[in-house]
Amino acid sequence: MSQKKPVLSRRNFLLTVGASGAAGAAAIVAKNAGTGATPGAGDKRATSGYKVSAHVENYYRTTKV
Repeated sequence: MSQKKPVLSRRNFLLTVGASGAAGAAAIVAKNAGTGATPGAGDKRATSGYKVSAHVENYYRTTKV
């Protein structure tokens, strides 16, 4: 009786690498989601929104055609 060796193709290798990468990313996201840590959570400027200042108005004025 002859035993068949498993065929390791490039497609199977890439599928395995992709699946393990996705699983690793999901684990990292799940780990960080439980802590509630968000980048810039303590930074007030990051949550204040867009504001038009004098230099922005000057830029808009200079770009009019």
